[in-house]
Amino acid sequence: MRQPSDLTWSGALGLFILIIFTSKTMYAQQNNTSLNPKEQQIVSIAAFTANGDLVQLRQALGLGLDAGLTINEIKEELVQLYAYCGFPRSLNGITTFMSVLDQRKAQNIKDVEGAKAVPVTGDQTKKYEQGRKMLEQLTGKPQTGPLTGANAFAPGIDSFLKEHLFADIFGRGVLSYPQRELATITVLATLPGLESQLEFHITAGMNVGLTESQLREAFSVLRKDIGAKQADIADKLLTRIVKH
Repeated sequence: MRQPSDLTWSGALGLFILIIFTSKTMYAQQNNTSLNPKEQQIVSIAAFTANGDLVQLRQALGLGLDAGLTINEIKEELVQLYAYCGFPRSLNGITTFMSVLDQRKAQNIKDVEGAKAVPVTGDQTKKYEQGRKMLEQLTGKPQTGPLTGANAFAPGIDSFLKEHLFADIFGRGVLSYPQRELATITVLATLPGLESQLEFHITAGMNVGLTESQLREAFSVLRKDIGAKQADIADKLLTRIVKH
């Protein structure tokens, strides 16, 4: 017959093993900070769309589908990018994607359509409020009080940002907030002279779940795809943000 002390020791040992196992699992989950294959292609698609390299974009779009991005996820990224690199680059990206899909269909490659976007509806007043709340989620800060800076100087841009960018576009679903911010950060890092906007979106991206190491990896992809100059600027800006 086992003694009480044996049972106590056995139970304690089992509890200890359980704690160690749980701690290791949680540690692994918390430190799974690499970009997955889909996220890597989100970066490449955004970078090549922004700089207008349609040859490389075509390859990145195919690799994105192969990595598991759905047709609608890629569509949604290309639609969103117009707000950061303009309609012409976005439309070029969309028509290139149409060509890629036609080619893959001719090769009997069946790509997954995926969930469809849900357009935001409602009057402009409601959209402004939706956009304001979305901005609070992205920044983690209250978006109340009087307008400041450029938004105060030109209130029209404040309305467009909240009603259209942060309500109409970010509220469409399909892509998660971290995915949307990853695409946005990549475009702003690819194009020169946008450090102020890049700083805002790096901070917002980290607030919704992107990690420093994921962003470092994104900038490494950018360094390979676009070149060292813009990647170095983004890396230095990230370092400054993290230190503060």
